[in-house]
Amino acid sequence: MRFKRSDKALVGVDISSATVKLIELKHSASHYQVDSYAVRPLREGAVVERRIRHMEDVVTALRAAVEQARLHTRRACVAVPASAAITKTLTLPASLNDDEIEARIQLESDKHIPFPFAEVAFDFQRLGLNARYADQQDVLLVACRQQDVSQLTEALLQAGLEPAAVDVETFAMERAFGELRHQLEPPLAPEDDCVALVDIGATMNSFHVLREGRVTYSRDTVFGGRQLTEEIRSRYGLSLEEAGLAKKRGGLPEDYARAVLEPFLDTLVQQIGRSLQLYYTAGRKFEVKRLVIAGGSSVVPGLSERLKQDSGMDVTIANPFLRMKINSRIDIHTLAGDAPAMLTACGLAMRARR
Repeated sequence: MRFKRSDKALVGVDISSATVKLIELKHSASHYQVDSYAVRPLREGAVVERRIRHMEDVVTALRAAVEQARLHTRRACVAVPASAAITKTLTLPASLNDDEIEARIQLESDKHIPFPFAEVAFDFQRLGLNARYADQQDVLLVACRQQDVSQLTEALLQAGLEPAAVDVETFAMERAFGELRHQLEPPLAPEDDCVALVDIGATMNSFHVLREGRVTYSRDTVFGGRQLTEEIRSRYGLSLEEAGLAKKRGGLPEDYARAVLEPFLDTLVQQIGRSLQLYYTAGRKFEVKRLVIAGGSSVVPGLSERLKQDSGMDVTIANPFLRMKINSRIDIHTLAGDAPAMLTACGLAMRARR
């Protein structure tokens, strides 16, 4: 089964462990416009490690998001997690056309894909002629289990959306980073174009290094904003929902910063530093010059300052919408607050421009 492709306007849908997020972008001339978007919470345990465990909860949240957003199109793009996808660059004869490349991949699938081909969803993209051999071409192959694709597209269908494309989270993030790089000050020079992007979600933080806009290194750590929420809940006798609201809006007792927030920041900053150390230990030669933080927990008070102090690098909180026009019916302040968590959804919606 080939991945679905799309050439028209899309709604980017990101299903994470704590929320479902969707956004609809309109592209014209040299800019994007945010036409509609929505973020809806998910019941704990509905999605675990980026995989749906309780379909009904996910569909309910998606339906609510669709209703809230008032979309102009129902054609949607969703992404499988990078951990579920296999990505390889193949070198094949330059004379092969698309049909011949597909047949070659099927014939040699056991060389590239570690599970039965009957269970596989795959796609490929020509990257151009090989740098060393003029009669060869480089082809990017992406594959995952068909059940991972089917589960996501089924959620879209049940929510009243039309599955128009399936992507990989890493590719969506790279696409969105194309917008983020314009807000980095001073602008990136060619020799400094090596940036660490840390996506801090509810249960996991994902550390990526991008060189010239492409991910060259990734590492996931099971630690995120939900640990802070749980500590608030436990210490102050709140429900999980009350603790989540208090984390965002404040109003917690005077000992909150010292007893709860600072230990959380200590652990998170240490983990990000550890990921950076492992990047260099892996023999990567390009020095990381900037740090961008994204995800719902990237806006925790004091995090960017602590990271800047610990790393000695400039730290930017991601906002992929800074250069975009915003539909007048969208509250720009609410969108700005949600922006760091919208990176994957934004990158998926931008796929339609390909």
